[in-house]
Amino acid sequence: MTTTVSFAVDSPFGGRTAEVAYERTGAGAPLVLLHGIGHHRQAWDPVLRILAAGRDVIALDLPGFGASPALPQGLSYDLRTMVPLLGSLFDALGVERPHVAGNSLGGLLALELGREKLARSVTAFSPAGFWTLSERRYAFGVLRAMRGAALSMPMPLIERLSRSSPGRTALTSTIYARPGRRSPDAVVSETVALREATGFRQTLEAGLTVAFTDDVPDLPVSIAWGSKDRLLPRRQGVRAKHVVPGARLVRLPGCGHVPMNDDPAAVARVILDTSR
Repeated sequence: MTTTVSFAVDSPFGGRTAEVAYERTGAGAPLVLLHGIGHHRQAWDPVLRILAAGRDVIALDLPGFGASPALPQGLSYDLRTMVPLLGSLFDALGVERPHVAGNSLGGLLALELGREKLARSVTAFSPAGFWTLSERRYAFGVLRAMRGAALSMPMPLIERLSRSSPGRTALTSTIYARPGRRSPDAVVSETVALREATGFRQTLEAGLTVAFTDDVPDLPVSIAWGSKDRLLPRRQGVRAKHVVPGARLVRLPGCGHVPMNDDPAAVARVILDTSR
């Protein structure tokens, strides 16, 4: 069940109130899940049941995505804003230094939270920020094209495409290696989430200057990459290992950029091993 929490944040124009939607389930050590740009918390649905057996799982809709409203006026979507904002969110949820797992943008945020000592462990799946200039240009071009397609397609067409395996492939093969496994309802929901993401443009713009170049010492870190990631090539994982030498680098055979649906068991295992 979706719940919302409101909490105070600072801005250049004084105090503001942010609101975030989330789902919380399970029992154990707190584990926060962060999705990628244009997606929503339901990206983690394939692994929730496995994780909830041993963790207090909190799956978020990042501000401006899913059911979470845009950031208040005066707040940007850059890392300098988002990382302390997530720290304030953790306080509002009553969790201190949770384990954090993230995918793509969420993976970058998870690593930043670890670097700022706001996370107890970090599991990052295809995290952003380890790209070359040309790789970033390619990824952002693909993301803009996906957003444009989602905005241009009428709902009857999205629904019709979702009902067949070729149609689901057309809609989601950029992020999934096995798009036919995604349910029609899930494909419609995430396509709508992409077209309605109020924070998409500002988040993408903030990413133009992002490069993750600092180590994340003194806590467990796993960086996992799908062997069939079509958005951020897996060679970026080798660069990530050089930047964070203490991290465990995990290959996910047969998985795409968003691996939770391609191989839920493997994804859950990496998270649970890291967050012991």
